[in-house]
Amino acid sequence: MYRYKDLYTLDFTNVEHYSEMHAVIAQALDFPDYYGCNWDAFWDCLTDMYGEPIHIEIVGLESVERRFGNEAGKMVEILKRFKHNFNDKYADDILIEMVSGSVRVALE
Repeated sequence: MYRYKDLYTLDFTNVEHYSEMHAVIAQALDFPDYYGCNWDAFWDCLTDMYGEPIHIEIVGLESVERRFGNEAGKMVEILKRFKHNFNDKYADDILIEMVSGSVRVALE
């Protein structure tokens, strides 16, 4: 399904079309070919990743917020739920950061 990496980088800097947003997600997180490119499929594939330490950095979030409005917010909410699922059982193993220039902000 996916290969473990020390760091998964979702770089949305050059994304211009909504389908590219999901293509970035699928490639960066090494989702399977059957990834459905929607938020339900995003959740399903994310939850298959539990069990290993996970560090995700999100670059260019402001770009998708400008272009696609609430879609960026949906992704962030799903990532928050992913981190805190199962009464925070995996929360200490999951680091999700939003990166803008040299500033990194951890998603809590």
